[in-house]
Amino acid sequence: MKYVIGIGGVTNGGKTTLTNRLIKSLPNCCVVHQDDFFKKPDQIEVGEDGFRQWDVLTALDMDAMVNTIRGWSENPVKFAHSHGVNVSPSTEVADPEQQIHILIVEGFLLYNYKPLMDVYNKCYYISIPYEECKRRRSTRQYTVPDPPGLFEGHVWPMYLKHRNEMVKSSLDIAYLDGLKSEEGIYSQVYEDIQNTLLNCL
Repeated sequence: MKYVIGIGGVTNGGKTTLTNRLIKSLPNCCVVHQDDFFKKPDQIEVGEDGFRQWDVLTALDMDAMVNTIRGWSENPVKFAHSHGVNVSPSTEVADPEQQIHILIVEGFLLYNYKPLMDVYNKCYYISIPYEECKRRRSTRQYTVPDPPGLFEGHVWPMYLKHRNEMVKSSLDIAYLDGLKSEEGIYSQVYEDIQNTLLNCL
């Protein structure tokens, strides 16, 4: 059985932290990070707001991301081996179809791209308030540093725009409070996934 989990949300909301916890505790679990599909800085357009448009879909090679997810879907065992993930031998499971293979897709614009809308079995979305998001972002070191005013002038407005679009979509999304403790968020999601997987078997 193949199972795809989306972990989306605001920048610096805790997506990667949650993902890293889950991949250590879920069986046969691989991950695709949306951040790995950013285009080169010189390919990022400058918008009317005067900032490079990092927080929009056109900043990402979404075709490559979809192809990567498709590669996992076609052969999760081969994908896992090529990404250094240990897979439980299928001989441990009486019926190979009962063996669970999980893919976590993690990123900030997961639920705004139509070709990905039907991929997910379960969708999570982490939110935090403006001030906390700004505080966390100011402590991060990015390959391309944030220019002054980027958060207020581009990052947060794009987050609100894309979140509004996402809310209007037909996806069934579980919203998570990013102000909860890392352990609290992890426990909530892990338990939810375990219950869902048990119901699928």
